[in-house]
Amino acid sequence: MTTGAPDFGSVIRLGYAYREAKALLSAVELGVFTALSGVALDLAALRIKTGIDERGARDFFDALVALGLLERDRHGRYSNAPATAHFLDRNKPSYLGYELEFINKKLYASWDQLTDSLRTGRPQTQSDPSGPYASRYRDAEALTQFAAAMTAGTAAVARELAARFPWHDYKSVTDVGCAEGCLPVQLALLHPHLVCGGFDLPPLEPVFDAYVARHNVAGRMTFYPGDFLLADLPSADVLVLGRVLHNWDLETKKRLLRKAYAALPKHGCLIVYERFIDDERMSNATALLSSLNMLVMTPGGFDFTAADCCRWLEEEGFSNWRAEALTPDQSMIVATK
Repeated sequence: MTTGAPDFGSVIRLGYAYREAKALLSAVELGVFTALSGVALDLAALRIKTGIDERGARDFFDALVALGLLERDRHGRYSNAPATAHFLDRNKPSYLGYELEFINKKLYASWDQLTDSLRTGRPQTQSDPSGPYASRYRDAEALTQFAAAMTAGTAAVARELAARFPWHDYKSVTDVGCAEGCLPVQLALLHPHLVCGGFDLPPLEPVFDAYVARHNVAGRMTFYPGDFLLADLPSADVLVLGRVLHNWDLETKKRLLRKAYAALPKHGCLIVYERFIDDERMSNATALLSSLNMLVMTPGGFDFTAADCCRWLEEEGFSNWRAEALTPDQSMIVATK
């Protein structure tokens, strides 16, 4: 039994959470964390280096300190906190700010229209009948930025998947919807016996080739250009559908699983990884909000539970499925043909 007065503070804090998010996104956009790469700067120097007007600079930088994103010493000099120094400094190969850049440019403003999407059931940001990627991929710069954002969002999963799946039992793997190739490159680096590939729309091929070349695994890597809604999937011992299914309506989800089944050899494996909604649909707010993001951004996409996915896999002929957590917010389901 609950006692005492209800706490409105937690409710209003959630209402104001947009301010914390936008402070972080603006700091990435302004290059604050890169400006502090390996150095500590006072207010004036940091303000000038990031092009911030004097009026808001002190409050902005101190807010980043209060949020744990920056540190300030007793001389008033600002420096990066450990996490931002590692992940948000563009001068480092560990930079993962591309995903935050994508959120800032594409998603943040779109969520202002969530109410309209809830009322109409229609996306407010996608009008291209050829799909959610066609118009984005026509712009070379936008394509490169999007592919880098996908790598930033995939890196942690790729490391875990490379370590946890019994790759020694298989000879080949293809990542369907590979973007610039984060997962197949990670697999090639850690498992030299694997023949790796990526399948995605043709405009991504030069981006894929450049990423593969930077990691010196081009000799064991193949890019398969095509539209997985229209073409057959390439054959491999293992196929991966990572954060792909949630973009599409139920009919298309099942069609992709059917295509994967057809492309796999007997005893081949399909790996599906997603931000699965918890089966009770009560606790995983991240996954549920991700599904609302699909409402805002796509004509028919939605996230789903692991139980939903396993049921669809069984309907398409897969068996011996198992589910396993990969990261705090993403899990995989492995199923066998």
